[in-house]
Amino acid sequence: MDRSQKAEAVAQLNEAFQEVGVVVVTRNLGLSVAQSTELRGKMREAGASYKVAKNRLAKLALKDTDYVGIEEFLSGPTALAWSEDPVAAAKAAVEFAKANEQLEIVGGSMGTQVLDEAGVKALASMPSLDELRAKLVGLVNAPATKVAQVVNAPANKLARVFGAYGAKDAA
Repeated sequence: MDRSQKAEAVAQLNEAFQEVGVVVVTRNLGLSVAQSTELRGKMREAGASYKVAKNRLAKLALKDTDYVGIEEFLSGPTALAWSEDPVAAAKAAVEFAKANEQLEIVGGSMGTQVLDEAGVKALASMPSLDELRAKLVGLVNAPATKVAQVVNAPANKLARVFGAYGAKDAA
């Protein structure tokens, strides 16, 4: 990697760190290419990104961002996962780490709040933004559904009564 490529890589990482809601630092303890490809696919499905970056370049990219506190986690063979949804990257990384002991969660940051391994796992156990939106829509729709059922109930009962009288007269 020459100097211009390094500068471009730092700029790309810095731009990503300016726009995301969470950054998770993982340690690669011998993931195979197939496992790494699988992890990247799961991250994409969750709406997150996963990148192996040189620690020195990542530290340079963290400057002037809210995530400057995760510099302490950047030693050894690390990789970064990030997403705009504060839960997506953490959830995808933790789920993959449960199935593959070659991936270790080191820590992370949600804005200026630095998270240790337990903090990232706690964040991963929370519902995602999409799940919260679905619950909210369900809560809003529930009263409307109940009102419709209450309004239709007398008509249904009346129809059953008429049906019973019709069946009785026919017999």
